[in-house]
Order: sequence, then structure tokens, then C-alpha cells
Amino acid sequence: SISLALGTTITISSSHWVMAWTGLEINTLAIIPLISKSHHPRAIEAAIKYFLVQAAASTLLLFSSMINAWHTGQWDITQLNHPTSSLLLTTAIAMKLGLVPFHFWFPEVLQGSSMTTAMLLSTVMKFPPITILFLTSHSLNPTLLTMMAISSAALGGWMGLNQTQIRKVLAFSSISHLGWMTITLIYNPKLTLTTFYLYCIMTSAIFLTLNSTKSLKLSTMMTSWTKAPVLNTALMMTLLSLAGLPPLTGFLPKWLIIQELSKQEMATSATIIAILSLLGLFFYLRLAYYSTITLPPNPTNYMKHWHTNKPTSALIATLSSMSALLLPLSPMTFASV
Repeated sequence: SISLALGTTITISSSHWVMAWTGLEINTLAIIPLISKSHHPRAIEAAIKYFLVQAAASTLLLFSSMINAWHTGQWDITQLNHPTSSLLLTTAIAMKLGLVPFHFWFPEVLQGSSMTTAMLLSTVMKFPPITILFLTSHSLNPTLLTMMAISSAALGGWMGLNQTQIRKVLAFSSISHLGWMTITLIYNPKLTLTTFYLYCIMTSAIFLTLNSTKSLKLSTMMTSWTKAPVLNTALMMTLLSLAGLPPLTGFLPKWLIIQELSKQEMATSATIIAILSLLGLFFYLRLAYYSTITLPPNPTNYMKHWHTNKPTSALIATLSSMSALLLPLSPMTFASV
């Protein structure tokens, strides 16, 4: 975990391409033992897939910066002026993040990891690549990014519909959220970061809650209501927030992004991505329904836990509250964005 923090810090604070690459490599090497910790064949497979994809992406990133340095003499991250370099960089970061069409590894790796590692992969591990996109946003290709964003939102929605494994559902949810972040990247990079932070808060709350109730697939989710009703109610609110329903936090980034796209006269893209988010809404509603409303046919006589003494309880409470109640901060967010 110290290496994870170190790798992330190096990447987000560097202005030189080689330092950014070094940070990404430290990050990759630090998370691999966490993925393969259980020594289950699926975990080992996930670790190998993750390593190969991330190594290829890092190599592309280094290649892109070398081409740029060759043509312009600049190693500064913000001076990415060569078109081939920016194309290669977009490909490398898309591989790192799991954007369509480089998304294949992500659901598989999440499925092979434990809940806490899956949470790290969905949040912390995406921070350095998003920072690099933020720093280079002015020199990327708008058409390419919009295409990738809309196809990510579409694929994340479609593929999530048919899943019964919760980690895979959350992986596809992550892909579709990355689509939302990417579409506004060139026009308002700060908004991309805001969306990412709010996504991290909501996803962390969901992963920690599921880790607490030991729910790995939809069928086990149904039985968890009888054990911890309050926790599951909070989970339902967080899931609906992640779906982007209006009174909750998750509505804020979608609202701001659609507003920004309308300002940029991209009403068609805004309409398409908004309609595609309905696909996501369907599977979030299904998860929320399973977590609270559906009881198993023969309710088990558990003692209900109204209060849990787990070390993560306070963190879950804080993150769930933030996932549901941050919408009133929107005037402040408007001012900063």
C-alpha cells in the first residue's frame, strides 16, 4: 500500500514523462501481489492479465513521449504537440483505464480479485491515468475521445445488463462512468476530475458495504437484508446515486456534463449519452431491488445487526452519507467548474 501511494504521488506530481511512467510502473507492480493474494487460479489469471495489459500500456505511453521528444525536443507532459504522440497516448491511457475498445481485461481482473482489491482497481488505480489525461487534455483529438466515450457508455450499459456477478456489474458500471468522464475532458477538464472524485466516493461505499455483507453475486445479496437492514438501505441509496437519480450526489456530474456539452453545441452527443445511461439505471435498480426489497422465500431467523463493530463501519457511514447528500454542494461546484 505504501508503494501504491508512492506510485500515485510520483505520477500526479511529475511534469516529466519518464517520471510519470515510473510512477505508473510502481503502481502496477504494487497492486499485482494484492490481486494474486488468494492464490486461487482465477486470481493468478487476473494478475497475469492485469500485468500484461498495464505493461503494454506503459510501453505505449513511453513510446508516445519519445516520439514527441524526438520531434519537439520537449519532455514536459503539458507540451504534447505531435499528433501521432497524442494518438498513442490516448490509446495507452484508454488501455490503462479500461475504455472501449481496450476494456476486455477489466471485468475479468475485477472478477478474479477480492472486494477490497477490486475497489482499489476501480478508484485509486485510475487516478494517475486520469491525471495524465487532465494534463494533456488540450492536445488530444476531440472526435476520437467522443467516439470512445459514447461507445464506453453504450458497452458498459449493455454488458452490465446480463451479469449476475456483482463485481462484473460494477466493472461495466465503471466503464460507462469513464465514458461520461472522457466526453467532457477536452471542454472542461476540471469537471472530469470532479466526476471522478464523486464516482470514487460512491464506488468505494458500494465495495466496502458488499465486503462487509460478504455479497459476491445477486443471489447472496438477497439474503443479506435479514442480517443488516440499515447497511442494505444505505447500499440502496448509494446504488441509486451511482445511477444518477436527481436528489442524490450522482446526479450532479451527469447534470454538469450535459450542461457543458450543450454549451459546446454537442446536443446530439449529450442526448445519446443520456439515453445510454438508462441502461445503467436498469441494472442499478435491479441491484437496489435485490439488496432491499427481495427477501428469500424462507426468511432465516437471524439476529438483526442494527449496529456493526467492523473497523470500516465509520468509513462506510461517511462515504454512504456523502454518496447520498452532496447535491446541495452544487453551487460551490458550479463556481469551481
